[in-house]
Amino acid sequence: MDTSLALILVLAPFIGFLLNVFFGKTLGKSVSGVIGTLSVVVSFVISIVFFMQLNQTNKPIEVSLFDWIQISNFKLDFGFLLDQLSLLWLLFVTGIGSLIHLYSISYMHDDENMHKFFAYLNLFIFFMITLVVGSNLLVMFIGWEGVGLCSYLLIGFWHKNQDYNDAAKKAFIMNRVGDLGLLIGIFIVGALFSTLNFVELKETILGGTNSGNTVWIAIAAFALFIGATGKSAQIPLYTWLPDAMAGPTPVSALIHAATMVTAGIFMVTRLNFLFDLAPQVQTIIAVIGATTALVAATIGLVQNDIKKVLAYSTVSQLGLMFLALGMGAYQVAVFHVITHAFFKACLFLGSGSVIHALHGEQDMRKMGGLKKAMPITFWTMLIASLAIAGIFPFAGFWSKDEILISAFHGNIVLWVVGSIASILTAFYMFRLMYLTFYNEFRGTEHQKNHLHESPSLITFPLIVLAILSFVGGAISLPTNSWLNHYLAPLFSATSHEEHILGTTEYALMGIALLGAVVGIGVAFAKYIKNSEIPSEDANIKGFSKVLYDKYYVDEFYTVIIVNPINSLSSFFRKYVESGISNLVFGFGQMTISLANAGKRVQNGSIGLYLFAFVIGVSAILFYLFLAQ
Repeated sequence: MDTSLALILVLAPFIGFLLNVFFGKTLGKSVSGVIGTLSVVVSFVISIVFFMQLNQTNKPIEVSLFDWIQISNFKLDFGFLLDQLSLLWLLFVTGIGSLIHLYSISYMHDDENMHKFFAYLNLFIFFMITLVVGSNLLVMFIGWEGVGLCSYLLIGFWHKNQDYNDAAKKAFIMNRVGDLGLLIGIFIVGALFSTLNFVELKETILGGTNSGNTVWIAIAAFALFIGATGKSAQIPLYTWLPDAMAGPTPVSALIHAATMVTAGIFMVTRLNFLFDLAPQVQTIIAVIGATTALVAATIGLVQNDIKKVLAYSTVSQLGLMFLALGMGAYQVAVFHVITHAFFKACLFLGSGSVIHALHGEQDMRKMGGLKKAMPITFWTMLIASLAIAGIFPFAGFWSKDEILISAFHGNIVLWVVGSIASILTAFYMFRLMYLTFYNEFRGTEHQKNHLHESPSLITFPLIVLAILSFVGGAISLPTNSWLNHYLAPLFSATSHEEHILGTTEYALMGIALLGAVVGIGVAFAKYIKNSEIPSEDANIKGFSKVLYDKYYVDEFYTVIIVNPINSLSSFFRKYVESGISNLVFGFGQMTISLANAGKRVQNGSIGLYLFAFVIGVSAILFYLFLAQ
């Protein structure tokens, strides 16, 4: 029974993909949308069934489908592991995925390739589910590579625009760089422990086998973390994620909120017992996470594309999650993954509602005054903005405070960096809200005359996600955390101890809340009280120009990586490839010349043939009697 349900859970989105690929255009847009949505809903319902079963039995569900690889003492099967972590991930991947599919039925209705869009979305969910439920690193790697492929297909979905194609290629290539690190880590782990199965790895490591080989364990952990920096957009492999905004808004919500970018956090959390053996790598993870959070937050301060602001916000929030992972606070990182999935999906889908109403406009300088015309979009985005800013009692307040408290107890400097990033988050999110929904409308007359609230298929997911953004923090309240208790079997007792709320903790919560209020207040003073409008691109100067151009990181990569590779490619194409071609062509010409010369001998002259025969016989006799 468990095997059948698990197969349906995994394969339902894949069946939706096949139906839409082969029959979607014939069935029509509405039917293809319904098929795509229902296939994910089926996976969501089965995830709930397994979740309830696990709560009753408290025993993970292991499904082995077949023996896959057996070499010497290394044996690996193809199977699924449905434990506390994978089921928690499945719930928000399939749950939020269902809402995004529902939203897409209306949002993408005018697109001629709507069936193809739903096929790609279904394939994306299928690979994400495979990544999450895989019982070993190789099955996880299949899903890992699959979501990378689907991100390429979805980001470049509107492929007639070359900029979108470039963004898709950038995402694919940068993820391949990280994936090489992941693959190296997998090889090292397999060589060290003779297994890639998560349960066996945990038993082997906790049993002390090869635990003395700390250098190779640290190298493996660092290589795996490189894979995580690619998928979860951490320095230095983060620049693909803001460019991923080229895809349709539902794609942005799916990639940024609940699926692809959380894969790195999932992998590190899944292998927490391995990373616990490499404290130096954990320190690197914490430093990279805090740095990414701050750098991305500063860039987000001056962006004017509504989706770009949210994109850099995602990079910054992912940095905070890695800060928690580096501190060994795995439960806290998972908590923020969940709350972030709620409010970030709401914000992205809300921005899509705004873009939909403005017929494709994404520049916040050309918005304003949308509060009255789009009340549902406004209120849902306001709730999500309060959550991400860390305002009490919204979901983000609880998860972000847990991260900052963990950082404070681990490293004061990183706590300061994380706190600054959080204050900046409050500022740029309410900068977005004020520029989009307040003051007078700054768009065209045509846009102004056609302003309207989005259809119910768009607003319903917004309302659900806004409610979750408000109450989602209840799953892990201080001193009474359901989430920590639920995830406890996955971690060692010392991996993260729940902080008891004392004077220090209340002070830290107060400082974080005050910082968020200050950030919102500064945004209010600039964009409501003083009615400031961001400068046009040509007029941006000074440090704002540096931030607006994203610290010129892309330009730096172009100079030190892209241009040298292009130059090397040109050199090989012009000289090496032509040289090899000329060499091969020369052999061909020599063969032709010899053939032409030999062809002249074949002229029908019997005397010439006899002469050649005599020379041949003489040569043989010379060899036999005189050359010995």
